[in-house]
Amino acid sequence: MHIRREFFRYVIPSMLAFALSGIYAIADGFFVGNALGDDALAAVNIAFPLTAFLQAVGTGIGMGGAIEYAIHAGSKHESRGKQYMGMSIVLLGGCSILFTILFLLAGPRILGVFGASGEILEYSSEYLRFVSYGAVFQIAGTGLVPFIRNMGGAVTAMAAMVTGFITNIVLDYLFVWVLPWGMMGAAIATAIGQAMTFLVCLVFFIVKKHAPSFLFGGEGRSLSSRILGVGLSPFGLTYSPNITLILLNKSAVIFGGTIAVTCYAPISYISSVVMLLMQGVSDGSQPLISLAYGEGKYHITKTVRNLAYRFAFGVAAICAVILFLLRGDAAYLFGTSETVAVRVAQILPIFIVGFVFVSVSRVTTAYFYAMGKNLWAYVLIYGEPLTLCVLLLILPNAMGSVDGTWISVPLSQIIAMLISVLLIRKNRIHEQQFADTDVLPQE
Repeated sequence: MHIRREFFRYVIPSMLAFALSGIYAIADGFFVGNALGDDALAAVNIAFPLTAFLQAVGTGIGMGGAIEYAIHAGSKHESRGKQYMGMSIVLLGGCSILFTILFLLAGPRILGVFGASGEILEYSSEYLRFVSYGAVFQIAGTGLVPFIRNMGGAVTAMAAMVTGFITNIVLDYLFVWVLPWGMMGAAIATAIGQAMTFLVCLVFFIVKKHAPSFLFGGEGRSLSSRILGVGLSPFGLTYSPNITLILLNKSAVIFGGTIAVTCYAPISYISSVVMLLMQGVSDGSQPLISLAYGEGKYHITKTVRNLAYRFAFGVAAICAVILFLLRGDAAYLFGTSETVAVRVAQILPIFIVGFVFVSVSRVTTAYFYAMGKNLWAYVLIYGEPLTLCVLLLILPNAMGSVDGTWISVPLSQIIAMLISVLLIRKNRIHEQQFADTDVLPQE
């Protein structure tokens, strides 16, 4: 295997696909911000963690099933892999129904807990209601993409995301600016965009004749348990930026008021794309790591991981430099007032600092869950928002201003990076034991 060539063949499409999934929120924020003003921009920002939750559920289930599919394909147990695919589809369908009902019934109350009130609550509730009607496409579309990537269709997976993204942009323009339907139009555009992603995925499976198996032989519970156990890591990795979003919106409201929430909106949009690029690198390398792990080729898993470290660090550094140079103009893209734009230019460098640290922790996390080392992946994924929560309880009060809220983010990312280094050093003991063999160490 030409490892470097295969690495970029998987990683580049994965990066683009994940970046486009983040631009969905930026597109909605751009159109409603310019059409309806600062409150609408803040409303999309507050509602987005719930819409992103649907995508994270799909990604978690899809990645959990796809990792098991790849490992069993590598070990020549293809029938078992098809069972994992079938059970993943069952879980995706069940979660689609569950969360559609939940968000329609409890959405406004949850948004209130997140800090929405007044006109922002009205805007965000309207946006979430219409997004919920298309929840099945949000979950199923993102859930099928990992299987396509693990079946060697990285370019098709990217094409599915591109199709959805272009559809969303065109319909955002039509529904928000031309008709105009306001928040409802932005939400409908997002739902239809995800439906197009789902359609491309469906066509791939039909053309390639990759049929799942729904005959579980009484092992349905075991299969679903394994999928959810593995999927909890990619779910957390996908959703952790939105946990940050929720925590920071709440802290910003308390210590900085509505203006602080509005300032954080463009920063969160920009940061989310960079974070998704990092996840694109880590998840793009996952199929190669899982397949090599299933085949018992440990030296390849290590080589791919190191390539991912170097590439992710380079991408993070480039993004940090570009955003620092453009920090003065970043907020104007979303139609913000001059007051908000000036504050964003002052705050953005604080968030930029954390990008290079995220590049290390994201790759380490994916490396662990790609090989089924779920415990260490859990520590990294859920340790970061927990650390952030603790810091938000301390720093804003200690500093007496919202600056403590902003500083908490890069500090939590530095701590996550240090933990990932410690876990890699611990794992190196296992690596040294098997350095001269192709037998894989177990967790």
